[in-house]
Amino acid sequence: METVRTAGAVAGRGRRARRSATALLVGGVLLLGTAACNDDNGGGGSTDAKGTAGATAGTGGGGGGGSTADAAPKTSAAQLTVTPADGAADVQPKDGLQVAVASGKLTSVAVTDKNGKAVAGKISDDGLSWKPTGQLAVGTTYTVAAQAVDSAGLVAASTTSFTTLTPAKTASTNDNIADNGTYGVGMIVSVRFGKAIKNKEAVEAGVTVTGSDGTVARGHWFGNQRLDFRPENFWAPGTKVTVKYRLKNVEVAPGVYGDIDKDEPFTIGRYQVSTVDAAAHTMTVDHGGGRTEVVPITAGNDDNPSWNGTMVISSKEPVTRMNSATVANVKGAEYDVADVPHAMRLTTSGTYVHGNYWSSAFGKSNASHGCVGLADAKGGSDSSNGGKFFKSSMIGDVVKIKNSKGQTVAGDNGWSGWTVPWSKW
Repeated sequence: METVRTAGAVAGRGRRARRSATALLVGGVLLLGTAACNDDNGGGGSTDAKGTAGATAGTGGGGGGGSTADAAPKTSAAQLTVTPADGAADVQPKDGLQVAVASGKLTSVAVTDKNGKAVAGKISDDGLSWKPTGQLAVGTTYTVAAQAVDSAGLVAASTTSFTTLTPAKTASTNDNIADNGTYGVGMIVSVRFGKAIKNKEAVEAGVTVTGSDGTVARGHWFGNQRLDFRPENFWAPGTKVTVKYRLKNVEVAPGVYGDIDKDEPFTIGRYQVSTVDAAAHTMTVDHGGGRTEVVPITAGNDDNPSWNGTMVISSKEPVTRMNSATVANVKGAEYDVADVPHAMRLTTSGTYVHGNYWSSAFGKSNASHGCVGLADAKGGSDSSNGGKFFKSSMIGDVVKIKNSKGQTVAGDNGWSGWTVPWSKW
């Protein structure tokens, strides 16, 4: 009845009817304009579209604007999957992270730690997956923000977070390099680990030794706990060398991680390479640039011959004690000399170049128990052959021994890796 009366009233009052029709027409235009604006927002504006639809229905009472309000918001068909799941803990730093998409293509993946530092990674050529190109850090929380689009261009987005494991076990790392030290041209970087290493390739990738001239030292394993580095040829004098450790995030053995991320710089000093000829009882010291000197020596006797091969000075001691009880397989009379002067170690088995004040065999015969002896005085004399060679030498200097009746020194006996052919290093 209310509707009929309203219609009759409108029909009987032409002027008022025209004014009312004009008002309704303007309102319809305004409402249609509002709906069109909301449609332009697409799927991203779905919440706003619902709010406008409700207002239209209340104002227009089910008029033309109501049909726009009934349209469902568009949703991307792309389905993102991030591994590990949101909130995961104790995630493996290696191979523990991946982003994948179904029914779409990845457009962006950003992985950052709490400080905003980004993790490098790459979307696959087919656009279906993303993986980091490096290894994640241990004990770190990461946020993963990923986006993809479906065939209609609609965007799907995901933001998750996870935390990598904190190692319960680590393997200690120690080497023979002092920061900013200066060493001879034969210096070998010898790294020892506190636990047996199983993932050797991963450890090798986490330790690099490079020179300022582009020289790269290659690693060689002696057993499971020692990794030595040397270049193909002796270092060039003056080269700045850097040892880089990136092991904290490397699983070196099942459940065991490295313990160090640091750089260790050192410098190669002047050139000095000495060659001992056991048969001639001489040592030729090459200082480079054509400067050489020949020094009479005595090497190991027939029962205790010196090692042959290329060795490196690993320590210098102004005075040391030498006792046959500390050396394996010594033949003949026992000895114990408490004050051996100017001693420079060549091998862990006990070979030294040192001053000798108790013999007169220099340049004449081989009378030692395997060491290379130079004339010296009791208490050590700086002006003696032993004293002068000690003063001119540094750790990392090369000492070669040839024409001895002994065997070739093993690569892991001291820093004797130069005896290992490069093809086998």
